[in-house]
Amino acid sequence: MTFSPVLPIGGYAGYAFLKRTMAAQTSAFTAQASVKRDEAYFREKIGTINTAEELVKDQRLLRVSLAAFGLEDDVPNKYFIRKVLEDGTLKADSLANKLTDKRYAKLATAFSFNLSTPRTKLSDFADKILKDYESKQFAVAVGQQNEDMRFALNAEQELPALAASSSSASAKWYSVLGNGPLRTVFEKAFGLPSAFGAIDIDKQVETMQRRADSLFGANTVDQFSDPEKLDTLVRKFLIRSEVESYSLGMSRGQVALTLLQNSSYS
Repeated sequence: MTFSPVLPIGGYAGYAFLKRTMAAQTSAFTAQASVKRDEAYFREKIGTINTAEELVKDQRLLRVSLAAFGLEDDVPNKYFIRKVLEDGTLKADSLANKLTDKRYAKLATAFSFNLSTPRTKLSDFADKILKDYESKQFAVAVGQQNEDMRFALNAEQELPALAASSSSASAKWYSVLGNGPLRTVFEKAFGLPSAFGAIDIDKQVETMQRRADSLFGANTVDQFSDPEKLDTLVRKFLIRSEVESYSLGMSRGQVALTLLQNSSYS
C-alpha cells in the first residue's frame, strides 16, 4: 500500500499541520516497502561504483542519486548527467559551473567522480545521499496533492544551505532565479507578475534585492538563514498562492454562471 501524506486543508494552515506532523508522516513514508528496497539496493551497490559511466548505466542507482538532489526528471538524460558528473566543479569551465541551476554543481561535488577516488567510496556516503533522498521524495509525495506545499518544503530545505554558502550576494540571487521551485516561492511571495521572468536577468536580481529589502529589511539571501524570516517568506508565498487560486476559482465560477444565465434566455 502506498503512503499518501495527510493534508486535511490547504494554504498556510494546512502547511502548519504538515510541519507539526512531519516526523510521524516522514517515518510512515520511508517505512514503505518500495522505499526500503531502493535504499537497500543503493547501500549495497553504490560502493562498487567508480565512474560516472557506471552510475548512469544503473537505472536504479541513478534514479535514487538524482532524486536526492531534486533532479529525478533528468533520469533519461544520461549523457548530460554523465558529463556533469565527469567534469566535476574544480574547473571554471566545467558544465556544472556553467549551469544556472546549482543543483547540478551540488550533484557533481557530492560524487566527485573527477577526483582520483570518488566519494562513493566513503563509508558514510550512502547515509548522506539517502537522507536527502528521503526528504526530497517525501516532498514529491506532498506535491502530488499540493504542489505549493512541495515548493514550501523545498525552500525550507534549500535556502539555509544557500545562505550559508560562500557565494557572493549577487550569485546567491542568480542561484535562486536558476532554481525553478525557489524562484516560484520568491516571485509569488514578492507579488511579482508572471511576465517577470521575461526581463533582463540582471534586472531580475535588482528587483529581487529591492523587494527583499522592502519586505524583510535586508536585500540578501543570507537573511533567510533566520528561521523567522524563512517562515515569513513561506507564509507569504502560501497565502498569496491560496488567494490567487481562490480568485481564479471565483473567475471560472463567474464565467460558468454567466454562460448558464445566457443559455437560459436563448
